[in-house]
Amino acid sequence: MQWSEEAIVLGVRRHGESSVIAEVMTRSRGRHLGMVRGGRSRTMQPVLQPGNSVDVTWRARLDEHLGEFRIEPLELRAGRLMETATAVYGVQAMAALLRFLPERDPHPHLYEALSVILDHLHEPADAGELFVRFELAVLNDLGFGLDLLECAATGTREDLCYVSPKSGRAVSRAAGAPWAGKMLALPAFLGDESRHAADAAALADGFRLTAFFLNRHVCEPRGLELASARDGFIQAALKALGTPRHDQPEKAHA
Repeated sequence: MQWSEEAIVLGVRRHGESSVIAEVMTRSRGRHLGMVRGGRSRTMQPVLQPGNSVDVTWRARLDEHLGEFRIEPLELRAGRLMETATAVYGVQAMAALLRFLPERDPHPHLYEALSVILDHLHEPADAGELFVRFELAVLNDLGFGLDLLECAATGTREDLCYVSPKSGRAVSRAAGAPWAGKMLALPAFLGDESRHAADAAALADGFRLTAFFLNRHVCEPRGLELASARDGFIQAALKALGTPRHDQPEKAHA
């Protein structure tokens, strides 16, 4: 068995004295693992850093085997990604999100989104908005997508400002007013064809929204917690936008 494809490095772990198990994200084969012989060498270590784009050839006798990777560099972003806290934490946080997905399960749009976000992690507002959308896309692919296009109660697409914590559907300001204290905020930048830029307050609402449903549907049933890198990314992004510490989003729970 053999295939070749472009991929993005998510992480590595040691395997024996000189090799590593590399974890990559590919467009058509999803998150995939493989052994890299000599992966701890001075030549390969810079290539196998999270966030780098590489060309991967995978070989194994049978499809169900771990197999071996032959890896060649394409775009080495890792050095640049070490320059800001949003980038350092963002790479780790997105890799952790992708680990919620089954190995070798294709998610081409997530691969494309990952590639785009990696090139915007130095811009806190853009990075934060893209990260929230990435989390929504992961939820959707896991079967827990939110419906944010129209009001669950009236069907209107105007003045949507809440999300029901029970249904995961948007609710308009008027329809949700009686239960406003129990609703999650829907940031304007997530609106249908919205042209609103994501400011610090909107990003904080977005992070709370996705954390609530990730915890409820993904983490708690598996006995897991959201990666600590996510908290680091949020704090770095909001700090860069000038948000006071007491206004940063707390961890949300179902």
